[in-house]
Amino acid sequence: MPRKSVAVTALLAVSGLGALTACGTTADDAPPAAVQIKPQAAIEQPKLVATEVEGVGQVLTDQTGKTLYRFDKDTSKPPKSNCDNACATTWPPLLADGAPQLTGVDEKMVGTVTRTDGTKQVTVNGWPIYRFSKDTGPGQATGQGKDGVWSAVTPAGGKAVKTGEKKTETTEEAATALNASEIAGLGQVMTDQNGMTLYLFTKDGAKPPRKATCEDACAKTWPPLLSQGEVKLNGVDPKLIGKVKRSDGTEQVMIGNWPVYRYSKDTAPGQANGHTVGNTWYAIEPNGCKIAADKKAVVESSTSTPAPDDGNGGY
Repeated sequence: MPRKSVAVTALLAVSGLGALTACGTTADDAPPAAVQIKPQAAIEQPKLVATEVEGVGQVLTDQTGKTLYRFDKDTSKPPKSNCDNACATTWPPLLADGAPQLTGVDEKMVGTVTRTDGTKQVTVNGWPIYRFSKDTGPGQATGQGKDGVWSAVTPAGGKAVKTGEKKTETTEEAATALNASEIAGLGQVMTDQNGMTLYLFTKDGAKPPRKATCEDACAKTWPPLLSQGEVKLNGVDPKLIGKVKRSDGTEQVMIGNWPVYRYSKDTAPGQANGHTVGNTWYAIEPNGCKIAADKKAVVESSTSTPAPDDGNGGY
């Protein structure tokens, strides 16, 4: 190569170096490309909360109060999500890096499944769980029944049913259950399919036939145990079990002629914070009788604290 050409080439190289150093970096100082990629935002740890939603009964909501759903085209055994791409934009999966916080949900029912993009999606009884993009606030369930394949999900992983619709699902995950359970300090107590304590309300009547009188604001604090599919029994006489129709057309489970309820301030199985609240609410025995007022549940963890008597019947 002619000497003059070499000099021009060297000058261009030095000129380029000067341009880089004028910006405060050189090619050797520039960070690797991977460092310049914006890191993925951390996944907020979700909550699963058993909530009474008007029109669909007790279902699961997330930490913002939005209704959660399951998809008939997914599978639960084994768990598999089949909602990706455009589907996942409309129905965002509920993701988690670790165990979600639970209120009114049996931790044994909750798990995760790995999606095609490697993220972890929350499952309930094996079913992947989603939000609906068109639900804009708490208490909405506009995705219920969408396209005949989407349903609000119950705390047991079952499909919720709109008020007035015929209940046709009888699968195990949707069934209501009544179990005789032992709670320290109270003895044998009736619990539901999620292990949550059940209560009777003395204002429902002094003698049969009793009527479910806990409605509206009362029913938000004391969600009625609604019949969903077959009522499965464990440790209770089938002759004691019945149903009563509520004012909204749903059917509430009865034990010994008493309509039975949960308590919203019980946050885990084994708690009985509602016992004796307002001197009108009592945990119920397998024989359909109220547990004596002088019995108190033994608090076994810091998360279980007796609810104060609010002086207005408990709601």
